[in-house]
Amino acid sequence: MIGIEEKYLKISDLNDYIKGMFDENSFLRKIYLKGEISNFKNHTRGHLYFTLKDETSRISAVMFYNSALSLKFKPEDGMNVLVTGRISCYPAQGTYQIYVETMVMDGLGNLYIEYEKLKKKLANEGLFDVRFKKTIPKYPKKIGIITASTGAAIRDILSTIKRRYPICETILFPSLVQGASAAPEIVRQIRRANEFDLDVLICGRGGGSIEDLWAFNEESVARAIFESKIPIISAVGHEVDYTIADFVADMRAPTPTGAAEMAVPTKKDIETILYEKKKQLNTILKHTLKIRIDKIKSIKNSFILKNPMSLYEIKEQKLDILMEQLYKNIQNKLKDGETRLALIKKNYVLKNPLVSFETFKNRMDSTQVKLHHFIKNYLDEKKHEQKLLLTTLKLVNPLNILEKGYSLVEKEGQIIQSSDAINIEDLIHIKLRKGELIAVVKEKKEWKI
Repeated sequence: MIGIEEKYLKISDLNDYIKGMFDENSFLRKIYLKGEISNFKNHTRGHLYFTLKDETSRISAVMFYNSALSLKFKPEDGMNVLVTGRISCYPAQGTYQIYVETMVMDGLGNLYIEYEKLKKKLANEGLFDVRFKKTIPKYPKKIGIITASTGAAIRDILSTIKRRYPICETILFPSLVQGASAAPEIVRQIRRANEFDLDVLICGRGGGSIEDLWAFNEESVARAIFESKIPIISAVGHEVDYTIADFVADMRAPTPTGAAEMAVPTKKDIETILYEKKKQLNTILKHTLKIRIDKIKSIKNSFILKNPMSLYEIKEQKLDILMEQLYKNIQNKLKDGETRLALIKKNYVLKNPLVSFETFKNRMDSTQVKLHHFIKNYLDEKKHEQKLLLTTLKLVNPLNILEKGYSLVEKEGQIIQSSDAINIEDLIHIKLRKGELIAVVKEKKEWKI
Protein backbone atom coordinates (compact mmCIF):
# COMPACT_ATOMS: atom_id res chain seq x y z
CA MET A 1 0.00 0.00 0.00
CA ILE A 2 1.42 3.36 -1.05
CA GLY A 3 1.94 5.82 1.81
CA ILE A 4 0.38 9.24 1.82
CA GLU A 5 3.76 11.03 1.37
CA GLU A 6 4.63 8.87 -1.66
CA LYS A 7 1.72 10.39 -3.59
CA TYR A 8 3.37 13.84 -3.62
CA LEU A 9 6.00 14.71 -6.28
CA LYS A 10 8.98 16.95 -5.97
CA ILE A 11 8.72 20.18 -7.94
CA SER A 12 11.92 19.34 -9.81
CA ASP A 13 10.47 15.97 -10.83
CA LEU A 14 7.31 17.63 -12.13
CA ASN A 15 9.31 20.22 -14.09
CA ASP A 16 11.53 17.50 -15.55
CA TYR A 17 8.42 15.57 -16.60
CA ILE A 18 6.91 18.66 -18.26
CA LYS A 19 10.24 19.40 -19.99
CA GLY A 20 10.21 15.86 -21.36
CA MET A 21 6.71 16.43 -22.77
CA PHE A 22 7.90 19.58 -24.54
CA ASP A 23 11.01 17.90 -25.90
CA GLU A 24 9.08 14.89 -27.24
CA ASN A 25 6.55 17.04 -29.10
CA SER A 26 7.66 17.17 -32.76
CA PHE A 27 5.68 20.35 -33.44
CA LEU A 28 7.54 22.26 -30.70
CA ARG A 29 10.98 21.09 -31.85
CA LYS A 30 10.89 23.50 -34.80
CA ILE A 31 8.66 26.49 -34.22
CA TYR A 32 8.41 29.76 -36.18
CA LEU A 33 7.41 32.91 -34.29
CA LYS A 34 7.20 36.61 -35.02
CA GLY A 35 6.93 39.36 -32.45
CA GLU A 36 8.44 42.45 -30.88
CA ILE A 37 11.57 42.36 -28.71
CA SER A 38 11.32 43.71 -25.15
CA ASN A 39 13.40 43.43 -21.96
CA PHE A 40 16.45 42.72 -24.12
CA LYS A 41 19.65 41.79 -22.26
CA ASN A 42 23.04 40.92 -23.74
CA HIS A 43 24.84 38.72 -21.22
CA THR A 44 28.58 39.13 -20.69
CA ARG A 45 29.07 35.57 -21.99
CA GLY A 46 27.40 36.48 -25.28
CA HIS A 47 24.00 34.87 -24.64
CA LEU A 48 20.90 36.96 -25.49
CA TYR A 49 17.89 37.04 -23.18
CA PHE A 50 14.65 38.82 -24.13
CA THR A 51 10.86 38.62 -24.34
CA LEU A 52 8.88 38.19 -27.55
CA LYS A 53 5.45 39.78 -27.45
CA ASP A 54 2.46 40.65 -29.61
CA GLU A 55 -0.68 42.62 -28.81
CA THR A 56 -1.95 40.21 -26.13
CA SER A 57 0.73 37.65 -25.21
CA ARG A 58 4.42 37.17 -24.55
CA ILE A 59 7.01 34.41 -24.25
CA SER A 60 10.51 34.32 -22.78
CA ALA A 61 13.33 33.73 -25.24
CA VAL A 62 17.02 32.89 -25.07
CA MET A 63 19.57 32.81 -27.90
CA PHE A 64 22.86 31.20 -26.97
CA TYR A 65 26.22 32.61 -28.05
CA ASN A 66 26.87 30.14 -30.91
CA SER A 67 23.52 30.98 -32.54
CA ALA A 68 23.91 34.75 -31.89
CA LEU A 69 27.13 34.78 -33.95
CA SER A 70 25.07 34.47 -37.15
CA LEU A 71 23.07 37.68 -36.50
CA LYS A 72 23.47 40.41 -39.12
CA PHE A 73 21.99 43.16 -36.94
CA LYS A 74 22.07 44.31 -33.32
CA PRO A 75 18.81 43.41 -31.55
CA GLU A 76 17.14 46.20 -29.57
CA ASP A 77 13.90 46.73 -27.68
CA GLY A 78 11.04 47.57 -30.04
CA MET A 79 12.35 45.63 -33.03
CA ASN A 80 9.97 43.30 -34.87
CA VAL A 81 11.70 40.01 -35.61
CA LEU A 82 11.13 36.56 -37.12
CA VAL A 83 12.64 33.71 -35.08
CA THR A 84 12.97 29.96 -35.40
CA GLY A 85 13.74 27.63 -32.51
CA ARG A 86 12.37 25.01 -30.15
CA ILE A 87 10.00 25.30 -27.20
CA SER A 88 11.09 23.72 -23.94
CA CYS A 89 10.75 24.07 -20.21
CA TYR A 90 13.35 25.66 -17.94
CA PRO A 91 13.12 23.31 -14.92
CA ALA A 92 14.82 25.65 -12.42
CA GLN A 93 11.92 28.13 -12.67
CA GLY A 94 9.15 25.96 -14.05
CA THR A 95 8.64 28.23 -17.07
CA TYR A 96 8.59 27.42 -20.73
CA GLN A 97 10.52 29.49 -23.29
CA ILE A 98 11.76 29.45 -26.84
CA TYR A 99 15.40 28.60 -27.51
CA VAL A 100 16.09 30.76 -30.56
CA GLU A 101 18.29 29.34 -33.32
CA THR A 102 17.88 32.03 -36.00
CA MET A 103 16.51 35.59 -35.96
CA VAL A 104 15.96 38.16 -38.71
CA MET A 105 14.33 41.59 -38.78
CA ASP A 106 10.72 41.70 -39.86
CA GLY A 107 8.29 44.10 -41.39
CA LEU A 108 7.86 47.80 -42.02
CA GLY A 109 8.92 48.85 -38.53
CA ASN A 110 12.41 47.49 -39.08
CA LEU A 111 12.74 49.34 -42.37
CA TYR A 112 11.94 52.59 -40.60
CA ILE A 113 14.54 51.78 -37.93
CA GLU A 114 17.18 51.16 -40.61
CA TYR A 115 16.08 54.35 -42.39
CA GLU A 116 16.52 56.46 -39.24
CA LYS A 117 19.88 54.89 -38.41
CA LEU A 118 21.31 55.59 -41.86
CA LYS A 119 19.83 59.08 -41.91
CA LYS A 120 21.49 59.91 -38.59
CA LYS A 121 24.82 58.40 -39.68
CA LEU A 122 25.01 60.33 -42.97
CA ALA A 123 23.85 63.54 -41.31
CA ASN A 124 26.68 63.25 -38.77
CA GLU A 125 29.14 62.78 -41.65
CA GLY A 126 27.90 66.01 -43.26
CA LEU A 127 26.37 64.52 -46.43
CA PHE A 128 23.25 66.65 -45.95
CA ASP A 129 25.10 69.94 -45.34
CA VAL A 130 23.98 72.90 -47.46
CA ARG A 131 27.61 73.90 -48.08
CA PHE A 132 28.04 70.82 -50.28
CA LYS A 133 24.96 71.50 -52.41
CA LYS A 134 25.73 72.35 -56.05
CA THR A 135 23.77 75.05 -57.88
CA ILE A 136 21.23 73.94 -60.49
CA PRO A 137 21.91 75.90 -63.72
CA LYS A 138 19.07 78.17 -64.89
CA TYR A 139 19.38 77.34 -68.58
CA PRO A 140 20.65 73.77 -69.02
CA LYS A 141 21.62 72.55 -72.47
CA LYS A 142 21.71 68.84 -71.65
CA ILE A 143 19.87 66.92 -68.91
CA GLY A 144 20.43 63.31 -67.82
CA ILE A 145 17.56 61.20 -66.42
CA ILE A 146 18.02 58.07 -64.26
CA THR A 147 14.80 56.12 -63.91
CA ALA A 148 12.98 53.12 -65.38
CA SER A 149 12.75 53.20 -69.16
CA THR A 150 9.02 52.52 -68.95
CA GLY A 151 6.42 53.97 -66.63
CA ALA A 152 4.79 57.24 -65.73
CA ALA A 153 7.91 58.88 -64.29
CA ILE A 154 9.93 59.02 -67.53
CA ARG A 155 6.85 60.08 -69.53
CA ASP A 156 6.07 62.92 -67.13
CA ILE A 157 9.68 64.18 -67.09
CA LEU A 158 10.14 64.12 -70.88
CA SER A 159 6.75 65.70 -71.65
CA THR A 160 7.32 68.47 -69.09
CA ILE A 161 10.79 69.34 -70.44
CA LYS A 162 9.57 69.28 -74.05
CA ARG A 163 6.61 71.52 -73.23
CA ARG A 164 8.57 74.04 -71.12
CA TYR A 165 12.00 74.10 -72.75
CA PRO A 166 12.08 72.20 -76.06
CA ILE A 167 15.63 73.28 -77.00
CA CYS A 168 17.06 71.22 -74.12
CA GLU A 169 18.61 67.83 -74.97
CA THR A 170 17.76 64.84 -72.72
CA ILE A 171 19.64 61.56 -72.23
CA LEU A 172 18.02 58.58 -70.49
CA PHE A 173 20.13 56.28 -68.33
CA PRO A 174 17.67 53.41 -67.81
CA SER A 175 17.82 51.69 -64.44
CA LEU A 176 15.90 49.39 -62.16
CA VAL A 177 14.24 51.47 -59.45
CA GLN A 178 12.79 48.69 -57.29
CA GLY A 179 14.06 45.42 -55.87
CA ALA A 180 17.36 44.04 -54.60
CA SER A 181 19.27 44.86 -57.81
CA ALA A 182 18.01 48.44 -58.08
CA ALA A 183 20.54 50.17 -55.79
CA PRO A 184 23.69 48.84 -57.56
CA GLU A 185 22.12 49.71 -60.94
CA ILE A 186 21.32 53.29 -59.84
CA VAL A 187 24.88 53.73 -58.54
CA ARG A 188 26.31 52.44 -61.83
CA GLN A 189 24.17 54.81 -63.90
CA ILE A 190 25.05 57.85 -61.72
CA ARG A 191 28.75 57.16 -62.27
CA ARG A 192 28.16 56.54 -65.97
CA ALA A 193 26.22 59.82 -66.31
CA ASN A 194 29.19 61.68 -64.82
CA GLU A 195 31.19 60.69 -67.89
CA PHE A 196 28.86 62.78 -70.08
CA ASP A 197 28.83 66.55 -70.53
CA LEU A 198 25.60 67.12 -68.57
CA ASP A 199 24.36 70.26 -66.87
CA VAL A 200 22.00 68.53 -64.44
CA LEU A 201 20.88 65.00 -63.56
CA ILE A 202 17.36 63.94 -62.51
CA CYS A 203 17.25 60.72 -60.47
CA GLY A 204 13.99 59.19 -59.27
CA ARG A 205 10.79 57.21 -59.79
CA GLY A 206 7.08 57.33 -59.08
CA GLY A 207 5.44 56.78 -55.71
CA GLY A 208 5.05 53.54 -53.81
CA SER A 209 5.42 51.88 -50.42
CA ILE A 210 8.57 52.19 -48.36
CA GLU A 211 9.63 48.78 -49.65
CA ASP A 212 9.16 49.95 -53.25
CA LEU A 213 11.23 53.10 -52.64
CA TRP A 214 13.89 51.37 -50.55
CA ALA A 215 16.60 51.45 -53.26
CA PHE A 216 16.76 55.24 -52.74
CA ASN A 217 17.36 54.66 -49.01
CA GLU A 218 20.49 52.57 -49.60
CA GLU A 219 23.81 53.98 -48.37
CA SER A 220 25.57 53.20 -51.68
CA VAL A 221 23.06 55.34 -53.63
CA ALA A 222 23.39 58.20 -51.13
CA ARG A 223 27.18 58.22 -51.43
CA ALA A 224 27.05 58.04 -55.25
CA ILE A 225 24.76 61.11 -55.29
CA PHE A 226 27.08 62.97 -52.90
CA GLU A 227 30.17 62.15 -55.00
CA SER A 228 28.55 63.20 -58.30
CA LYS A 229 30.19 66.18 -60.01
CA ILE A 230 26.92 66.91 -61.82
CA PRO A 231 24.15 68.63 -59.79
CA ILE A 232 21.41 66.09 -58.99
CA ILE A 233 17.69 66.68 -58.50
CA SER A 234 16.06 63.88 -56.50
CA ALA A 235 12.53 63.02 -57.62
CA VAL A 236 11.32 59.99 -55.66
CA GLY A 237 7.67 59.20 -54.98
CA HIS A 238 4.99 61.70 -54.03
CA GLU A 239 5.16 64.90 -51.98
CA VAL A 240 4.88 63.02 -48.66
CA ASP A 241 7.64 60.53 -49.53
CA TYR A 242 11.11 61.44 -48.26
CA THR A 243 14.08 59.17 -48.94
CA ILE A 244 17.75 59.39 -48.00
CA ALA A 245 18.43 60.36 -51.61
CA ASP A 246 16.26 63.47 -51.14
CA PHE A 247 18.45 64.70 -48.27
CA VAL A 248 21.76 64.11 -50.08
CA ALA A 249 20.71 65.49 -53.49
CA ASP A 250 21.47 69.08 -54.44
CA MET A 251 17.72 69.72 -54.79
CA ARG A 252 14.65 67.69 -53.81
CA ALA A 253 11.55 67.63 -56.02
CA PRO A 254 8.21 66.38 -54.67
CA THR A 255 7.46 64.41 -57.89
CA PRO A 256 9.21 63.52 -61.18
CA THR A 257 7.13 66.23 -62.87
CA GLY A 258 8.26 68.71 -60.23
CA ALA A 259 11.88 67.75 -60.91
CA ALA A 260 11.47 68.56 -64.61
CA GLU A 261 9.89 71.90 -63.74
CA MET A 262 12.80 72.74 -61.43
CA ALA A 263 15.37 71.71 -64.03
CA VAL A 264 14.21 73.92 -66.91
CA PRO A 265 12.56 77.31 -67.36
CA THR A 266 9.37 77.84 -69.40
CA LYS A 267 9.22 79.44 -72.83
CA LYS A 268 7.35 82.33 -71.25
CA ASP A 269 10.18 82.79 -68.73
CA ILE A 270 12.69 82.89 -71.60
CA GLU A 271 10.58 85.40 -73.54
CA THR A 272 10.33 87.62 -70.46
CA ILE A 273 14.06 87.44 -69.89
CA LEU A 274 14.81 88.18 -73.57
CA TYR A 275 12.45 91.16 -73.49
CA GLU A 276 14.17 92.54 -70.38
CA LYS A 277 17.60 91.96 -71.94
CA LYS A 278 16.46 93.72 -75.12
CA LYS A 279 15.32 96.74 -73.08
CA GLN A 280 18.64 96.80 -71.22
CA LEU A 281 20.57 96.53 -74.48
CA ASN A 282 18.63 99.38 -76.07
CA THR A 283 19.25 101.57 -73.04
CA ILE A 284 22.97 100.79 -73.11
CA LEU A 285 23.17 101.47 -76.86
CA LYS A 286 21.39 104.81 -76.52
CA HIS A 287 23.62 105.85 -73.67
CA THR A 288 26.78 104.79 -75.55
CA LEU A 289 25.68 106.65 -78.70
CA LYS A 290 24.96 109.80 -76.73
CA ILE A 291 28.42 109.70 -75.15
CA ARG A 292 30.10 109.21 -78.54
CA ILE A 293 28.06 111.99 -80.19
CA ASP A 294 28.88 114.40 -77.36
CA LYS A 295 32.54 113.52 -77.71
CA ILE A 296 32.50 114.16 -81.46
CA LYS A 297 30.83 117.53 -80.90
CA SER A 298 33.41 118.41 -78.31
CA ILE A 299 36.24 117.55 -80.72
CA LYS A 300 34.66 119.51 -83.54
CA ASN A 301 34.42 122.62 -81.34
CA SER A 302 37.87 122.26 -79.82
CA PHE A 303 40.48 125.04 -80.32
CA ILE A 304 43.08 122.58 -81.61
CA LEU A 305 40.86 121.28 -84.39
CA LYS A 306 40.02 124.83 -85.47
CA ASN A 307 43.66 125.98 -85.14
CA PRO A 308 45.79 122.91 -85.90
CA MET A 309 48.97 124.99 -86.26
CA SER A 310 48.76 125.95 -82.58
CA LEU A 311 49.48 122.33 -81.65
CA TYR A 312 52.59 122.38 -83.87
CA GLU A 313 53.74 125.69 -82.44
CA ILE A 314 53.52 124.42 -78.88
CA LYS A 315 55.55 121.34 -79.77
CA GLU A 316 58.19 123.44 -81.55
CA GLN A 317 58.54 125.73 -78.54
CA LYS A 318 58.88 122.78 -76.20
CA LEU A 319 61.56 121.27 -78.46
CA ASP A 320 63.57 124.47 -78.37
CA ILE A 321 63.52 124.47 -74.57
CA LEU A 322 64.65 120.85 -74.42
CA MET A 323 67.48 121.50 -76.92
CA GLU A 324 68.75 124.44 -74.81
CA GLN A 325 68.70 122.30 -71.67
CA LEU A 326 70.59 119.52 -73.44
CA TYR A 327 73.27 121.94 -74.71
CA LYS A 328 73.73 123.43 -71.22
CA ASN A 329 74.07 119.96 -69.67
CA ILE A 330 76.72 118.97 -72.20
CA GLN A 331 78.67 122.18 -71.60
CA ASN A 332 78.53 121.66 -67.83
CA LYS A 333 79.77 118.09 -68.14
CA LEU A 334 82.69 119.12 -70.32
CA LYS A 335 83.64 121.94 -67.96
CA ASP A 336 83.57 119.60 -64.95
CA GLY A 337 85.76 117.14 -66.79
CA GLU A 338 88.33 119.78 -67.71
CA THR A 339 88.48 121.02 -64.11
CA ARG A 340 89.08 117.52 -62.73
CA LEU A 341 91.76 116.83 -65.34
CA ALA A 342 93.59 120.04 -64.40
CA LEU A 343 93.55 119.08 -60.73
CA ILE A 344 94.96 115.65 -61.50
CA LYS A 345 97.79 117.17 -63.54
CA LYS A 346 98.70 119.48 -60.62
CA ASN A 347 98.59 116.65 -58.10
CA TYR A 348 101.86 116.29 -56.07
CA VAL A 349 101.74 112.49 -56.17
CA LEU A 350 101.51 112.38 -59.91
CA LYS A 351 104.62 114.58 -60.18
CA ASN A 352 106.50 112.66 -57.44
CA PRO A 353 105.26 109.00 -57.51
CA LEU A 354 108.04 107.82 -55.11
CA VAL A 355 106.62 109.98 -52.34
CA SER A 356 103.57 107.72 -52.08
CA PHE A 357 105.80 104.62 -51.93
CA GLU A 358 108.00 106.09 -49.19
CA THR A 359 104.95 107.05 -47.17
CA PHE A 360 103.55 103.52 -47.41
CA LYS A 361 106.96 101.98 -46.50
CA ASN A 362 107.23 104.19 -43.42
CA ARG A 363 103.76 103.13 -42.33
CA MET A 364 104.75 99.44 -42.73
CA ASP A 365 107.94 99.89 -40.67
CA SER A 366 106.01 101.64 -37.91
CA THR A 367 103.37 98.90 -37.88
CA GLN A 368 106.08 96.18 -37.69
CA VAL A 369 107.69 97.85 -34.67
CA LYS A 370 104.31 98.12 -32.93
CA LEU A 371 103.58 94.46 -33.69
CA HIS A 372 106.89 93.25 -32.20
CA HIS A 373 106.29 95.35 -29.11
CA PHE A 374 102.75 93.95 -28.73
CA ILE A 375 103.96 90.32 -29.07
CA LYS A 376 106.75 90.87 -26.49
CA ASN A 377 104.33 92.39 -23.97
CA TYR A 378 101.83 89.57 -24.55
CA LEU A 379 104.47 86.86 -23.98
CA ASP A 380 105.76 88.60 -20.83
CA GLU A 381 102.23 88.80 -19.46
CA LYS A 382 101.61 85.09 -20.10
CA LYS A 383 104.96 84.13 -18.46
CA HIS A 384 103.99 86.10 -15.36
CA GLU A 385 100.58 84.34 -15.24
CA GLN A 386 102.37 80.97 -15.53
CA LYS A 387 104.65 81.75 -12.56
CA LEU A 388 101.65 82.71 -10.44
CA LEU A 389 99.91 79.43 -11.33
CA LEU A 390 103.01 77.35 -10.45
CA THR A 391 103.28 79.12 -7.09
CA THR A 392 99.61 78.44 -6.37
CA LEU A 393 99.97 74.75 -7.34
CA LYS A 394 102.93 74.35 -4.97
CA LEU A 395 100.95 75.88 -2.13
CA VAL A 396 98.02 73.51 -2.56
CA ASN A 397 100.17 70.39 -3.29
CA PRO A 398 99.72 68.09 -0.26
CA LEU A 399 103.24 66.65 -0.75
CA ASN A 400 104.81 70.02 0.07
CA ILE A 401 103.63 69.58 3.66
CA LEU A 402 106.19 66.78 3.99
CA GLU A 403 108.95 69.38 3.61
CA LYS A 404 107.89 70.76 7.04
CA GLY A 405 108.32 67.41 8.80
CA TYR A 406 104.79 66.07 8.45
CA SER A 407 103.90 62.67 6.96
CA LEU A 408 100.97 61.14 5.02
CA VAL A 409 99.33 57.91 6.18
CA GLU A 410 97.49 55.80 3.56
CA LYS A 411 95.61 52.55 3.63
CA GLU A 412 94.99 50.83 0.30
CA GLY A 413 95.65 54.12 -1.54
CA GLN A 414 93.24 56.15 0.66
CA ILE A 415 94.58 58.92 3.00
CA ILE A 416 93.75 58.18 6.67
CA GLN A 417 92.29 61.15 8.54
CA SER A 418 90.99 59.36 11.68
CA SER A 419 91.95 56.31 13.73
CA ASP A 420 88.40 55.07 13.17
CA ALA A 421 89.33 54.31 9.56
CA ILE A 422 91.88 51.58 10.53
CA ASN A 423 91.89 48.48 12.70
CA ILE A 424 94.57 46.68 14.74
CA GLU A 425 96.90 44.63 12.51
CA ASP A 426 96.00 46.72 9.41
CA LEU A 427 98.85 47.36 7.02
CA ILE A 428 99.46 51.13 6.52
CA HIS A 429 101.70 53.15 4.18
CA ILE A 430 103.55 56.19 5.61
CA LYS A 431 105.08 58.81 3.27
CA LEU A 432 107.91 61.00 4.68
CA ARG A 433 109.88 63.90 3.19
CA LYS A 434 112.55 61.36 2.35
CA GLY A 435 111.44 57.78 1.92
CA GLU A 436 108.40 55.72 2.78
CA LEU A 437 107.48 53.27 5.58
CA ILE A 438 105.15 50.27 5.67
CA ALA A 439 103.85 49.51 9.17
CA VAL A 440 101.42 47.28 11.00
CA VAL A 441 99.00 48.92 13.49
CA LYS A 442 99.51 47.54 17.03
CA GLU A 443 97.53 50.09 19.04
CA LYS A 444 94.93 52.86 18.41
CA LYS A 445 94.35 56.01 20.42
CA GLU A 446 91.63 58.51 19.93
CA TRP A 447 91.28 62.17 20.98
CA LYS A 448 88.86 64.93 20.32
CA ILE A 449 89.85 68.15 18.59
